[in-house]
Amino acid sequence: MRPYVISTDTCCDLPESYCVDNNIDIHPLYYRFGDEVYGGEAQLPMDVFYSRMRNGEMPTTMAVNPETSKELFLKHIQNGEDVLHIAFSSGLSSSYQNAVIAANELMEEHPESRIIVIDSLCASLGQGLLVHEAVRLMKEGMSLDELATAVEDAKLHVAHHFTVDNLFHLFRGGRVSRATAIVGTLAGIKPLLHVDNEGHLINIGKVRGRKKSLTALVDKLGSDSGSYLEKSSIIGISHGDSLEDAKFVASLIEERYGKKEFIINMLCPTIGSHTGPDLIALFFFADKR
Repeated sequence: MRPYVISTDTCCDLPESYCVDNNIDIHPLYYRFGDEVYGGEAQLPMDVFYSRMRNGEMPTTMAVNPETSKELFLKHIQNGEDVLHIAFSSGLSSSYQNAVIAANELMEEHPESRIIVIDSLCASLGQGLLVHEAVRLMKEGMSLDELATAVEDAKLHVAHHFTVDNLFHLFRGGRVSRATAIVGTLAGIKPLLHVDNEGHLINIGKVRGRKKSLTALVDKLGSDSGSYLEKSSIIGISHGDSLEDAKFVASLIEERYGKKEFIINMLCPTIGSHTGPDLIALFFFADKR
């Protein structure tokens, strides 16, 4: 049996140190402020990225291109390794389809190799938790095929719940109407959203006030995780340059449910471009999304 590696893309929002320690390749998604293109080797500090958004600059985003994925896959093929790639949701990006194109081209050129590309139907640390689970199972000795099956079985058990502080970024992305953005902002309304089984962002509710919206995320952990509340320990929290709010959510979860293991990290520019600064997102394993 050939050895294999796990790879993913920028939108997993896992800490860089975690990816380095576990030999995980990150396929870059790019974004643009005007004529300035960032991603891959050209990185803009995340606090600067969100500061520019707060000052009114609106970035645009680009998927992973097939050429980049092909180059990253090829180095493993040349090293005698197969690849399991866990991609950003196809409901939010063409990165999955582009990775499939790259994988199919390489497997045709190198028929001894195998590259399995999984549509995670996840985003941010939801995708990250799926990668984390894959790493755990790989270390337990699962074969490539066994792991691919396990990841497919697990992906619709990763719950995504989040809230944003500024409705106008959701308006830009077509998630709310202009009238809703204006009225909601004036009234201090904060939307509650999740990622559905097709990997799309869906508006599922609203509350008045920032603190209530953060508390509502924690309520979702208690109401939705079901049998996973006791058996699954790790929780993901991503934020749009709003670390103190992320820490508040973590402390409330620890207080209520005794959870102590968290991955807390900044939301990547690809997703942050569409949700804006101050997003707080909570990810956990659940009986269903």
